[in-house]
Amino acid sequence: MNRDPEYAQEFVDVDGARLGVQVYPEPAGVTGAPVVVVLPAMGVRARYYRPFAAALRAAGLAVVVADLRGTGASTPTPSRADRHGYAELASDVGAVLAALKPRLDGRTRLLLGHSLGGQAALLHLALHGSDEVDGLALVAVGIPYWRSYPGLRGLGVLPYTQGIAATAALLGVWPGWGFGGRQSRGVVRDWASTARTGRFPRLDGTDTEAAVEAIRTPVLAVSVDDDQYTPHQTMDALCAKLGGAPVTRERYTVAQAGAALDHFTWVRACAPLARRIAAFAGDLPPR
Repeated sequence: MNRDPEYAQEFVDVDGARLGVQVYPEPAGVTGAPVVVVLPAMGVRARYYRPFAAALRAAGLAVVVADLRGTGASTPTPSRADRHGYAELASDVGAVLAALKPRLDGRTRLLLGHSLGGQAALLHLALHGSDEVDGLALVAVGIPYWRSYPGLRGLGVLPYTQGIAATAALLGVWPGWGFGGRQSRGVVRDWASTARTGRFPRLDGTDTEAAVEAIRTPVLAVSVDDDQYTPHQTMDALCAKLGGAPVTRERYTVAQAGAALDHFTWVRACAPLARRIAAFAGDLPPR
């Protein structure tokens, strides 16, 4: 048990890794509340989402936040010996859901991903099915394809992403120099491939693009104003891949938040967004 009374720190063992999972108390006055499992951005610790967890609980949702493999309380620390990539991140989502199953049974369950966490959630549904999930919320997620960026920004995105990938391949690990925290070269390789081609790489022998197209889970896709990494157009590009899913596409604006926003700071100005996510969860078909 973590000494911080906000949540209980738990762990899930999977394939030689240990995933840190923060389980928050049930929302006050709500019985059988929908459960939202939050997956963070690249290099962002689960603890960063405490204000968001508080807002989601205030909106009537039970909240779990899981550190991505290699970040925060999750192991292994990225190194030359660690080659995990998108396939493992997607599989880890399933491991967390399986560990939580006794708490999820009979309740609406929602995956919510921010940035890389959103891609991991999406790829989990594509590769492993959606039986354990009722809805998917994507916040500040996008395809980092260089051609999807507005204006001339894409001309900088391409060399930037490929330079990071080349550095990770040379060193055997991405040290986190100014972007993304320390990451395995497999994660950086898959991320940079998508940035270069606009397509998810084949994973575990699966045509990932076709698998994403086949997803039928309801999706709430929210891009954020002034997002320096995943502007609105990159979320549009991601939604275009979800041809089989009912997608509700929205923007979270500075006016709604009542504060400045970007790829990360929305977490501190998230009460209206949390209420919107709770409404989305409430509209999902009951189990």
